Amino acid sequence: MRKDFSEFKSYIKGKNTAVLGIGISNRPLIHFLLSLGAKVSAFDKKTEGELGEEAASELKQAGAKLVLGKDYLEKLSGYEVIFKTPSMRIDSPELLKAKEEGTYITSEMEEFIKYCRAKIIGVTGSDGKTTTTTLIYNMLKEQGYKTWVGGNIGVPLFSKIEEIKEEDRVVLELSSFQLMTMKVSPEISIITNLSPNHLDMHKDMQEYIDSKKNIFKYQNENGLLILNKDNDITNSMVSEAKGRVMQFSIKEKVADGGYFNQGKLYVNDNEICNKDDIIIKGMFNVQNYLAAFCALINDVDVNIMKKTASTFKGVEHRNEFVREIDGVKYYNNSIASSPTRTLASISIYDKPIILIAGGYDKHIPFQVLADEGYPMIKVLILLGNTKYKIKEAFENIIKEKNISIEIILTESLEEAVFKAKEIANSGDIVSLSPACASFDMFTNFEERGNKFKRIVNEI
Repeated sequence: MRKDFSEFKSYIKGKNTAVLGIGISNRPLIHFLLSLGAKVSAFDKKTEGELGEEAASELKQAGAKLVLGKDYLEKLSGYEVIFKTPSMRIDSPELLKAKEEGTYITSEMEEFIKYCRAKIIGVTGSDGKTTTTTLIYNMLKEQGYKTWVGGNIGVPLFSKIEEIKEEDRVVLELSSFQLMTMKVSPEISIITNLSPNHLDMHKDMQEYIDSKKNIFKYQNENGLLILNKDNDITNSMVSEAKGRVMQFSIKEKVADGGYFNQGKLYVNDNEICNKDDIIIKGMFNVQNYLAAFCALINDVDVNIMKKTASTFKGVEHRNEFVREIDGVKYYNNSIASSPTRTLASISIYDKPIILIAGGYDKHIPFQVLADEGYPMIKVLILLGNTKYKIKEAFENIIKEKNISIEIILTESLEEAVFKAKEIANSGDIVSLSPACASFDMFTNFEERGNKFKRIVNEI
């Protein structure tokens, strides 16, 4: 049972409140808290000039106090409430000190789930989150529900909470950072799969897994948890569920859940659609559909599920076809920020490809990419902070298997694309599927993908 939002309104009024981070997603939160009568200080390591004069002026005029600069967290003292940014660890010295002072530390997403009146479907996992979230959103909309999407995608929802009605539906894509401190869970929770990821931010793999478990840890007996049966980590969570469990599999039939068998997708033994109906290719997308179908089996008609399979063309930066040049096809899969994500994406092609990979180092191993990916790669073009780590992993498998894969090291995405064009022959496929985050060269994966598309389109 959700809490009444009037409780929060009464609580926050007049409270000395800090919001950490003044990015685009936090600005609606700042304005919303001010409208509720909170005394808001907005913290950011950027200077006023780096924030932009317009953004800074707008917040100050609204009544927010700005605390800026590289030492901004040193002033995080004496606040009654702190809204932390997802990427800031709860055990950072500044937050530990604030907790000792008795400060209530929370996040926009935690407060949203706590007070939202509508049914919430939460989606997390190492791979497939955005596609699964978008599929669910599209099917609910097609069914006629007023549907809201948020979390990692969509718009900040907490500031819209009073507009959301009980009969609406909400779909949230939730990262491990958002879930790490969560003490409330959605009614329906999906974990698509889990593999090593974000080990630059998490202490170890167990902390990463534990953060993901928060998506169902606080459910009650009426909650529904949907897990990937084919993934060892998620399959091991069945016994920890507080409510009902559904699983999905592309390898075996599932009594309570979704499965793939002889070219068809089923939920609870009822046929939903044919695999060939699905426009977006790859068995990992069959898994995404099975997870989405399980979540919606009681809310959406089967004919709408089937229609979505035959019309949904995928999400930008996910095996997105860019252009064909001299018989060579170029694909943008910038979203692939882990080795397993890259493996899944390159497995859909019917021939070895020219792979552009490398980027920011999240301290996750690349040997799995080499061990399982080498038959799918014709030429490997590497860039970014991780290029030597990936090169070493592939040199190990080349030596072990006595095979030959050309490895080319480059200094920029432009050089990588031009090198790919130089060596590609008609019929080849070139894919940007980095197996790494983008932060060594780009703000995010979208910027990286857009840069790739721009380079390819300008050739």
